[in-house]
Amino acid sequence: MVNENYTVKNVDSFIFTGFDHLQNQKLLGFLVLLAYMLILLGNAINLCIILSNRNLHKPMFILICNLAVVDIMFSSTCSTTMISVLLAEIKNVSYYSCISRMFFYHLGDITECMALTLMAIDRLIAIRLPLRYHSIVTNSRIFLFIFLTWLFGFAVMGYVISIVDSVPYCQPVIKYAFCNYPAMIRASCVNNSEPYFFTVTMISLGPLFGQFPFILCTYAVLARSVTKLSNNSNKKQMISTCLSHLIVLFSFFVPKMISIFLTRLIVGLNLTERNTIFIVPSLISPLVNPTVYCTRTKEIRNRLKDVLLLKKILPNHVK
Repeated sequence: MVNENYTVKNVDSFIFTGFDHLQNQKLLGFLVLLAYMLILLGNAINLCIILSNRNLHKPMFILICNLAVVDIMFSSTCSTTMISVLLAEIKNVSYYSCISRMFFYHLGDITECMALTLMAIDRLIAIRLPLRYHSIVTNSRIFLFIFLTWLFGFAVMGYVISIVDSVPYCQPVIKYAFCNYPAMIRASCVNNSEPYFFTVTMISLGPLFGQFPFILCTYAVLARSVTKLSNNSNKKQMISTCLSHLIVLFSFFVPKMISIFLTRLIVGLNLTERNTIFIVPSLISPLVNPTVYCTRTKEIRNRLKDVLLLKKILPNHVK
């Protein structure tokens, strides 16, 4: 139902007011810009190193590339909006631009969760079935599963977009930091927003209570398998690989769980607290992921060292 205090009309654009109460807007804008530049740099390094080296065109590194693409998309949709509002003082965004940013923001959220699941399965097969790994996990199959995860994300977001585009908007104001589903629904003039939040909350809880426990179970199986290895060198390598994936996993899911817990179970949060809950998780995971894989993946780390030390790197086909 539409709130009777407003006159329903279509809005052409929205105005961001989520940062109007802050005194140090430039400082926050600079920090967001710095974080965004580091995200782009880290993920670009991973992509360039993997794509330029044929020896790294393997399933695990293809999955890392997929995660890098997702992180760039996920962070760009929210960071560019905050940077333009805080530093350039451009607070207006068109209706369809806001919807498209919301679409790709949540698409990145969904596909990142699916990407982490694929990486966990990849490691599980590599450790549990090492002799059959290369016959089971091929590049073509990895590309197929990556395509399916993106297809699933587009399907879910198509449904979410239909919800957002169907509600009436009667005030062109967004009180949040960037365009996401809660910001769009709260900018609408529906009398009761709870049914709209309930549907998407159920979609959000699926990965938390489905994929997250599943991934934890795979790493529990991996941990048990690693302890049975007799070769200490292989054991250390497997532990290092699993630890890298666990760091990435928790940097994504823990902020998400805290965000859902605080926004859905705790009432009375002010605007600053709500914006912080949305901003921090949107930057932590894309910032942590490339750092972890640059520093903890031996092949990427060694390749990066060669570049930084200005060593002559011969083409891959030259022996």
